[in-house]
Amino acid sequence: MDPISDKPGAYATVNREAMGWRMWVPCGGMAVAAALAFVDRQLLAILAPTIRAEVGLTAADFGDVFFYFFLAYTIANPVWGSLIDYLGLRVGMLVAVGLWSAASFSHALVGGLLGFAVARAFLGFGEGATFPGGLRTSAVSLPPRLFGRGLATAFSGGTLGAVLTPFIAIPIALQYGWRTTFVLSGLLGALWLILWALIARPPYLPKEESKPKKQKAVWPNPRERRVWALVASYALPAWSSGPVLTMVPLYFSDSLGVSQAGLWITSLFPLAWMAGYFFWGWVADRFIGSNPRPVGMFFMLTVFALALGATTWTDSVVIAVLLNCWSIFIGGGFQMVALKVGLNAFRQEPAMMSGIASGSWALSNAFLTLVLGRLFDAGRYDIGFWLIAIGPVFGILVWLLLTRDQIK
Repeated sequence: MDPISDKPGAYATVNREAMGWRMWVPCGGMAVAAALAFVDRQLLAILAPTIRAEVGLTAADFGDVFFYFFLAYTIANPVWGSLIDYLGLRVGMLVAVGLWSAASFSHALVGGLLGFAVARAFLGFGEGATFPGGLRTSAVSLPPRLFGRGLATAFSGGTLGAVLTPFIAIPIALQYGWRTTFVLSGLLGALWLILWALIARPPYLPKEESKPKKQKAVWPNPRERRVWALVASYALPAWSSGPVLTMVPLYFSDSLGVSQAGLWITSLFPLAWMAGYFFWGWVADRFIGSNPRPVGMFFMLTVFALALGATTWTDSVVIAVLLNCWSIFIGGGFQMVALKVGLNAFRQEPAMMSGIASGSWALSNAFLTLVLGRLFDAGRYDIGFWLIAIGPVFGILVWLLLTRDQIK
């Protein structure tokens, strides 16, 4: 029997390497879960022109709907992070994916702003388990030297799902109606529950230890500096992926004249995000190690992120696509570097750490989408893109202040 336990903070030892490909199965399963999460998440953004024509929502309304998703997602990430550390991956992910699949299905039953807002909120709460679950899976199923690449694998499923969504959802919506796409997404979630029940056990995942009855779940402590350092390095620096995947399709549709069928080009955004996960995950494993303060890495990423502000300087769809691809590629870099650094500070609570990071990212995006919806309705796309581009500047400045007494 595999000797590695799935208790909070347990890292997979080198003995896991003797399992070969089987040690990667749990990360693969979480990649599929992340793919489904982003399919469910992207459907509303990709089908926005069709839904707007039928339901009559404005860009500001869509911003409000996404606000409720991100607000629920904010709350859910640290909650699921602590619960998954406490309950274990098997039970935690079964409950979470069951909840968000039902929420995705419910979109087919609504027809107005309130209905979409409620459905999005429940979807956001369930999907809050995606990244905490992926991080913990990498931490307990792989040896430490492979953590970054395992994390990239688990997270990359989300970007793959977002890549495929336009090619799958748009033809189905045009042929059978947009509601059908949400019905099918809920059914896919049900199939994943069966898959996870089969692989979330030894020998693929280490055996979960029984926890003492008096042991309680560990929750984030806002009085700890490490919490705020993690938030500062992740929330604003990595936030471009939120608006690029949710609000930017409206810019291509309304300002650049891209049709509903032509919005397949937005599939390039998550593809660039996935490339960012793997490239920067390798960079983090190779060059950061246990360094608690990779100033040079964060500075380089911050400079690179500024390019997004130039999106409205051109009428070329191709150039605009490339700038947004670049931004989301760099956003993936911020995620990988921040989580690598954060794991060094939260060795005993890996899922909780991911929950804090993703929750803070979601909160920043909740308010960002509110602002962007109104800016887009007013035609001030230039201000919107620059607002996204300069976010990392403020986040990394705060991180530098909070970590100034740490070894460089």
